[in-house]
Amino acid sequence: MGKYFGTDGIRGEANVGLSAQRAFEVGRYLGYYFSQNGRQRILIGKDTRRSSDMLEAALAAGIAAQGCDVCLASYCPTPMTAYLVTKEDFACAAMVSASHNPFYDNGIKVFSKEGIKLPADIENLIEDYLDGRTMLDYSRREAIGRIVPYPQGLEHYLSWLQSIFPLDLHGVKILADTCHGSACFTAPELLKRLGADLTVINRDPDGLNINTGCGSTHPEMMQAEMRKGSYDLGLAFDGDADRMIMADAEGNLLTGDHVLYASGRYLAAKGRLNNRTVVTTTMANLGLSKALAEEDIQVVQTQVGDKYVYERMCQDNDVVGGEQSGHIIYKEYETTGDGLVTALFYLQMMLDTGSTAAQLAAGLKIYPQVLINVRVKDKNVVMQDAEVQAAVAAVAAQLGSNGRILVRPSGTEPLIRVMAEAETTELCQQVTGKVADLVRQKYGI
Repeated sequence: MGKYFGTDGIRGEANVGLSAQRAFEVGRYLGYYFSQNGRQRILIGKDTRRSSDMLEAALAAGIAAQGCDVCLASYCPTPMTAYLVTKEDFACAAMVSASHNPFYDNGIKVFSKEGIKLPADIENLIEDYLDGRTMLDYSRREAIGRIVPYPQGLEHYLSWLQSIFPLDLHGVKILADTCHGSACFTAPELLKRLGADLTVINRDPDGLNINTGCGSTHPEMMQAEMRKGSYDLGLAFDGDADRMIMADAEGNLLTGDHVLYASGRYLAAKGRLNNRTVVTTTMANLGLSKALAEEDIQVVQTQVGDKYVYERMCQDNDVVGGEQSGHIIYKEYETTGDGLVTALFYLQMMLDTGSTAAQLAAGLKIYPQVLINVRVKDKNVVMQDAEVQAAVAAVAAQLGSNGRILVRPSGTEPLIRVMAEAETTELCQQVTGKVADLVRQKYGI
């Protein structure tokens, strides 16, 4: 990670860690960099948080000031921008979003022409400019870029999804929690086009309610609604709709690990699971690797972040990977997580096999898992602390092969995440509490 760019672009509290001025400066360098070979177009999308309009305007102004044209896709999912940049005439695409973070945070993600996060060398050039080590002259006269709306992008994206998943969902009852976010503009429309019997909750964004007590980070509301009604599948998206958590007909949660388990088995049965491998991260539940091993399917783990999952998938052309949090990548279709693609793939598996949502994931035993987040001043100092490392090693030895502990810095927030898996919740709480208390005592804020 760089000084400003984390695992998912630049992120911080709006007008504190990420100001309109900073967005303008990022836009200026993007406009400069991508105008070196003549005038180019850059796509910008945004989610529904209050500050997104402000940051979109600042980012677009900076891009145009350096000679690139800007196309505004308005409110849309992050994966829509990643898709459009690969299929249409754009030099890059930027998304104004802080994903699952609270409404007061925001961020800027930039996708290359290949639909992946910008390479580190370009991020480093942007950071040099932000730190004043590079100077730019403004474009003038006819060289100044234009800023135009691009509403057609949404229909292009929805039509593509419908073409790759031409499902008949008549008679399938779905509950969708769109999180007052980007999914409001895509999921209800597409699921209805496919014929689903659809109920939508949390579809009234006001700029302040995105991710608030709803969506993939707070699926309890979806689960409760599932138990009240008679549904086949529940879908809970996050703020920018790149991740999605599900619930079965009984309201039981189906995480990204459940999706990876079901997808791995399904693709293996179809002879489509290259290398008989599923790629995931260090946050995957211990039960996932054990359950897939029984199917003669191996699990390869990366550091947390869907961009790392995709990089690993590309190394050996693995076809499915993702994160427990609900970021799933099907390499045949996408370069980054897309909650709607995940939903459609799971529905396709249900229809193709005649299975319920729960039956697809049956056989996966989820080990109890406890995660404690500790807010700290300096994540790097914590990770290098010998006393903390010794405490983690002691817990790992205590758990042995029937559990594990993972301590890692958040890629997007000033947090140390302490996670443990074991045979009982009580043991998880005990060991995570021991390590978290030590971190909090020495470095907490």
